[in-house]
Amino acid sequence: MIDPPEPDDDTPRQRAPLSWHAGDMPYSEEFGDFYYSRADGRAECRHVFLSGNGLPERFAGRQHFVIAELGFGTGLNFIETWSAWERAAAPGARLEFHSFELRLLDRQDMIRALAAWPDLGPRAERLTAGWPDKPEGDIRLDIENGKSSISLHIHAGLALTEVREAKFDADAWYLDGFSPARNPEMWSEELMQAVASRTCEGGTFATYSAAGWVRRNLQAAGFTVEKRPGHAGKRDMSIGILETGQPRSPEGPLAD
Repeated sequence: MIDPPEPDDDTPRQRAPLSWHAGDMPYSEEFGDFYYSRADGRAECRHVFLSGNGLPERFAGRQHFVIAELGFGTGLNFIETWSAWERAAAPGARLEFHSFELRLLDRQDMIRALAAWPDLGPRAERLTAGWPDKPEGDIRLDIENGKSSISLHIHAGLALTEVREAKFDADAWYLDGFSPARNPEMWSEELMQAVASRTCEGGTFATYSAAGWVRRNLQAAGFTVEKRPGHAGKRDMSIGILETGQPRSPEGPLAD
C-alpha cells in the first residue's frame, strides 16, 4: 500500500477510514493495519507499553508523571494506563498523558472498538462521553478520582509538527504508530529526534517494533536501545532510555 501524501498544517483533520474484522476489530483502510494486536490488545498494552517502560512501578512516590504517545487510536493504551495509575499513584499525584494523532476516530467508532472489553466499563464511558462525535482538533479531558488526577491532551495533527511544538518533557513514551512498513513517517529519524527533545533525562520509550531502521533512528536520537521478547509470540520488541535529556521538574505546571 502506498501511503497518501501528508496534508499541510492548514488542511482540515481527516477522520480515520475504518473497516471491521471479526466483529469489532478496527482495521485502518488507509494504512492496511489493525489498531491493536489481534491476539489481545489489552495484554499487548500491558506487556509492551506499561511493562516496557517500567510501569506502574515508576509511578510510586511521584507527584507528577508525564507520558507521551504516538498514535492514540482507540484510546486503549490510555485506559489501561489510567487503570494502572489509579492503583499505584500517591495521594494528590497527577499524570499528564499527551497523545499525537492525525486520524481521529469518530465517537461511535471508539465506542464500538472499546465495547470488545465490557470490563473497561466506567473508564471507557468517561473517555467516550468527553469525545466529540466528529472530532476535528485537539481534545482535552481532565479526570479527578478524589485521590489523584489525570490530564489527557490529544494533539491533533502531523506528529512531527506537533511534537516539535509541544511543551512537556516526557518520563515515558509509547511509540504505537501503525507498522513502520505501512506508515514510515511515524518512525522517521526526524520524528525520533523530536521525541528525544521532548524527553526528560532518564526518560524511556517502548514499542512493539524491532525493525532495524527504527532502532537505528532511536539510537541516532540519543536513546540506548535494546530488544526484549515481544507480545503473543512476536519475537522482539524494543525499549530504551535517554541517559541525558531535559532535567525532570516533578512539581512543574501542567503543560499546554
